[in-house]
Amino acid sequence: MNAQVLKKPASFYDKFERKGGAHQQTTHYCPGCGHGILHKLIAEALDDFQISDKTILISPVGCSVFAYYYFDVGNVQAAHGRAPAVATGIKRSNPESIVISYQGDGDLAAIGGNEILHAANRGENITVFFVNNAIYGMTGGQMAPTTLIGQKTTTSPRGRDIYNEGYPIRMTEIIGTLSAPVLVQRVSLHDFKHISLARRAIRKALQAQIEHKGFSFIEVLSPCPTGWKMSPVEAQKWIQSNMIPYFPVETFKDNTKDAIAHYVPSSTISDSDFLDILGLSKTAEIASPTQEYLDQFSLQMLKIAGFGGQGVLSAGVLLANCGMNQGLNVSWIPSYGPEMRGGTANCSVILSKERIGSPLTPNPNVLVAMNDPSLDTFEADVEPDGLIIVNSSIIKRKVTRTDVRVIYIPLTEIAAGLGLVAAANMVMLGAYLTYSRTIPIEKLIETIPQVLKKKHLIDINIQAVHAGVKYIHENYPAFQKSDK
Repeated sequence: MNAQVLKKPASFYDKFERKGGAHQQTTHYCPGCGHGILHKLIAEALDDFQISDKTILISPVGCSVFAYYYFDVGNVQAAHGRAPAVATGIKRSNPESIVISYQGDGDLAAIGGNEILHAANRGENITVFFVNNAIYGMTGGQMAPTTLIGQKTTTSPRGRDIYNEGYPIRMTEIIGTLSAPVLVQRVSLHDFKHISLARRAIRKALQAQIEHKGFSFIEVLSPCPTGWKMSPVEAQKWIQSNMIPYFPVETFKDNTKDAIAHYVPSSTISDSDFLDILGLSKTAEIASPTQEYLDQFSLQMLKIAGFGGQGVLSAGVLLANCGMNQGLNVSWIPSYGPEMRGGTANCSVILSKERIGSPLTPNPNVLVAMNDPSLDTFEADVEPDGLIIVNSSIIKRKVTRTDVRVIYIPLTEIAAGLGLVAAANMVMLGAYLTYSRTIPIEKLIETIPQVLKKKHLIDINIQAVHAGVKYIHENYPAFQKSDK
């Protein structure tokens, strides 16, 4: 005698441990919500196609954000509206994977409208499931781009007015006008017949991706009893009587049979090409630091700050490249807001023998202050026993901190004496590396031709580095490691 076993699809976790708490056998969705039905249909298709182990599901914000609780597949959470862009990157870097973008109407049709249009127009080989419940379901029942005319929400208490909020957006019709998509269809989850049709559409969309045929877009009309302030049964009827007349359930485009399969393998970049992208020479060699060097090396978190024209950003780029050539882990991140005009522009540079978790340096252990606003802004942030390098050509005051080491050096004056005021940043790098002994000066000299764009200025910039080295030797003779 045959026995039928009813259970969750294998693509679902048997127990939703990621939810935490005591309710790990049930989803977080409200009674009557369509997300649970759609989850089940997708999970069954993943099982039947045997693609769970290579599926990556992208979920942004909204009710879809917790899909990673339930699907036993690769899961990536994207920023609001950015799921198609994230899906594009993942698919292109892992072309054998099955990539699903799972989005709601408040996400895809609002802030994500531009993302989805361009992903569809490029024909990215991904599958998009667009859940349309005509409301922002998770965040309080606000009006969504698909909220119907006259429909009341917390932000349209008198009902949506076409003269105030415009018309509901028909995303499937818009996507259907594009040339690249191979499948564009709207389905509904309000009764058994339509759920069955939705099941077929989901499988066809995934099959198109498996066969490398291109972009598929399935809009799913889904009940939201809580947001609509209805019972589950009333919500199902409301889809039939109100949503479907405006959002007709039909196939707007289906080229899955005639579409030519196209397979774009993952592109790989050679080391030399990667160096070209970074603007470095193909002959640049990445060092393998000795264990003795690593044992003596200490983490360097720099804040280099000044005003426009002092080369603070380019100094950071050069230092980061120098560290990379030395075999260190490096990061560089600039900051140039309105303070560029008369105030401070700055960059953060990290040199580390370990992996770098964040490129930010809110509390640097090295501060380079090229002008007064830079010292005023960042002096208090420097870690105790940190180093502050002061451009004494411009900054006339002294550092008020007594728990840090300070180098006063007339960077601008020295550079001007060489005939290039803009080389003050190179004088600074020569002084910093000489004093800290973080990286050999020879490595900096080797890196300058690789990074500097104006090749006719290479020699004078190298002279500026040596001038910084000379200044430290002459004015800070007791800069031994024991003093660091």
